[in-house]
Order: sequence, then structure tokens, then C-alpha cells
Amino acid sequence: MSAANGTVAAVDLGASSGRVMLGQVGPNRLDLHSVARFPNNPVRTIDGLHWNILELYRNSLGGLRAATREAPELASVGIDSWAVDYALLRGDRMLGAPFHYRDDRTAAGVQATHALVPPAELYGRNGLQVLPFNTLYQLAADRVGGDLAVADGLLLIPDLLGFWLTGRRVAERSNASTTGLLRAVGGAAADWDTELMGRLSLPRTLFPDLVSAGEAIGPLLPAVAADVGANRLELVAVGSHDTASAVVGVPMLTDDCAYISSGTWSLVGVELSAPVLSEASRAANFTNEGGVDNRVRYLRNVMGLWLLSESIRTWERDGDPVDLPALLAQAAALPGATTLFDVDDPRFLAPGNMPDRIDEYCREHGTRPPDSRAELVRGIVESLAAAYARTLRTITELSGQPVRTVHLVGGGSQNELLCQLTADYTGLPVLAGPVEATAIGNVLLQARAQGFASGSLESLRALVHQSYPPRVYSPTPRARVVHANISD
Repeated sequence: MSAANGTVAAVDLGASSGRVMLGQVGPNRLDLHSVARFPNNPVRTIDGLHWNILELYRNSLGGLRAATREAPELASVGIDSWAVDYALLRGDRMLGAPFHYRDDRTAAGVQATHALVPPAELYGRNGLQVLPFNTLYQLAADRVGGDLAVADGLLLIPDLLGFWLTGRRVAERSNASTTGLLRAVGGAAADWDTELMGRLSLPRTLFPDLVSAGEAIGPLLPAVAADVGANRLELVAVGSHDTASAVVGVPMLTDDCAYISSGTWSLVGVELSAPVLSEASRAANFTNEGGVDNRVRYLRNVMGLWLLSESIRTWERDGDPVDLPALLAQAAALPGATTLFDVDDPRFLAPGNMPDRIDEYCREHGTRPPDSRAELVRGIVESLAAAYARTLRTITELSGQPVRTVHLVGGGSQNELLCQLTADYTGLPVLAGPVEATAIGNVLLQARAQGFASGSLESLRALVHQSYPPRVYSPTPRARVVHANISD
């Protein structure tokens, strides 16, 4: 490690909340703490579901003000967020609040895109699993609707906030890889697929220059610097797709590990040196996304704790407060789930009454629906664990990468029932934590760029393991049940 010590700030925006974290990094030192937390509540208007991006920016600025008050020597800031969503620009003006990926406008975009470029060819070019909200499908919907005709620029969410901070338009590669418009070669060689853009009638001029994690984007604009109280503060590109930063923050000490970044979504995967673009991989709907330091994140999006949080929202909207720790304890005390269900069924994607949808799924598939909240929670958590196990088995088959340990990071690492059931269903030890893996990865990449840390991803992860030792969950002796009636 470098002999230097320093402090950086991570703006980490999740699909349900945001935070600004201060990170202090030096020889054998990695300390993080929160200086601001705020909700991320989407807004439905007459034309659909949108992100309240101005509120997120306002809260991020407030967090940076708190960060600079506490650490006047702050060296840099990095921004990460969820993937795929974007704002259209004309000049410096945002043309409208970015759509939320759960908005249903994208269905027409999938059909319009596949009519121009067959799915098999698309996979060979971009390596992405088919998800209806992928950026290229959203852009197809915008093209059909005429919105692209008035736009001259496009920025993904973290790049949009970075533009407002610095005045510079760029696209960081890990997040750009989720658009479906980046060539699936991985690393610094990955570039925009201009031929594909042309075939999809997407103007190349919409898309900014690419940067890689660790590159300095630029200093804050004078007005922004004055607002947050920072005389000298620069924006550094990190793995701006939050999963890319989270994977940096996974305390993996060996190559035979898989990761599960468990939050609103569950990202289940391994880190590879090259993409897997086989027909079998496409048929299994696995994705190849850009990672840090020329790595490829080979993974599958699995529905996550959204199922649980949306169920809680439904109950609380009905005026009935939920004690989640007590409910999880009741679920853990049950001998098992009354039924398991396919967590990736499309009916679970949109906001709404999740308990009723799970009940509907069970009735359609001839299984007994949960008849209590504890049974529903147990069914959700156990169904997620079963999906993780199926996904990991397929990953080893498709990639040839052996998996002997599973690292579970993010909010789900605090859910003891989920961690234990994941160990039981996979038959592998599960190492849980850190909770703030995304912010940790964000901080470490800035620290390396500033000279407060050095070395490979492996050395950065060793520092994470030392600073935040994971909790180990071993498979229990009880037999693992494989529910063959649940399709992937």
C-alpha cells in the first residue's frame, strides 16, 4: 500500500435510497461512514413513472456540503448509481425527468429493436441478457415516440450528475456496457458500437466520450465548488454502475468465488477475463457487463429484495405498520416455505400489490398460497435462495469457472435467513458482508487514483477483507431440496 493517507467521498445512489459516504484510506486502513442518507422515491405523472432526479441531485449536494465540513481536505468524489436509465439533453438543458426502468413504455421498444437486429446477433455484439428495460430498448421507445428528434445528447444517471458537477459530458465504461450499445470485448478496448447504432437509427452524436474507472473527469464548476464549500475537489470516474463498484468491494481472496450483490435486485455472478457469448449463454439469459481493470462481470439479474420491500409497502399503505425483524424471525422459525415460486416471473417487475401477485402465481401453478405474512416472507426469501443456487449452477456450466465460495454483499447480507438459506441451497459456504460494498468499491477506486491505495483489485479486496471481515454461514446438514417445478 501507499504511504499516503487521504479522504474521498462516495455518492452512492440506489434504486430506493441514496447516501454520501466519507472514506479514509491509507496503509492497512479503510474506514467508511455515512454523512448523508436520503430516500429515492420515484414520481408517477400522466406520462409514466420517473426518477425525481433533481431531488437526488439536491440531496447529493447537501451530502457533499456535509462531507467537506467534516473533511476540508477532501480530495475527490465519485458517483455510482443503478444502470440503464438516462436523461435526454438539448444543449445543457434536460428535456424531461428520466423514466424509471419499471415504467411499462419499454415493451414496444423490445419488439422494435428485435425487428431490426435479431436477438442472437445482438447478444454476439453486446453480450447482454434480454431485459425489457435495457437502454437500447428504452431508446427504441423514445425513437418511435419522436423524442430523439429533439435531443442532441444523452447521459446515464451518474454521468448526468457528474455533468452538473463539472460541466463535462462523459460515459463511464462499466455503466455504458449496460446500454447494449457497447461492444462486448471488455476493458479499456470497449467502444461504442456505431454500426449497431446506425442500424437502430440512434444518432451517434447522442453518446458522449467514454472514460474508464480511475480517470479524473475534472474539477467542480466554480459555482458548485462554492455551494459545497470545496476549494479544490475533483470528480473521479469509478465503476459508476453500482454493481461494478460493489464487485470491487467484495472481499474475495481467491479466484473460485461467486458474488451476489443483494439489494433491490440480486446480481449473481463471477468475474472473468473475457465475455461468454455462446448460444447456450444467450439461451440462459446471462449477461456480460464491463468491470473494473479489464474484468468482465458475467452474471444474471435475479429479482431481489424488491419482492419483500414492495410487500411491506403494500401492507403499510393499508395502514398496518410492519416490524421487519420480528417478521423475519417468525419466518425463520417456520420449518420451510409453504411454496416456492419463480421470482423472475414478469408480473413481479412493476410496482404494486406484491402479496396479491404472489397469491395469484401460486393459484395459477396449483400450489397453496401463503396464508400468513410470515409464510409469505419465508416464501420470498427461500425462493430467492433457490434462484441463487440455480443461477450459480448454470454459471459454472456456461463459464467453466469453478465456485467453491459465495460472497453475499449489500443489504441482503444483513438478512440472516437469506444468507443461511443461500448456503443450504448452494451447498457452499456463504461469506456475508460488507453491507456497503458499493460505497467501498467507489472509495477504493478513487483512493487508488489519488495515491492513497495501490495495486491490483486483489490487493484492494484484501484490504476490504481485513477491514470488514465477513460473517460465515455454513450449509446445514439438512438435505437441500431441489424444486424442479420452478423454471429459471
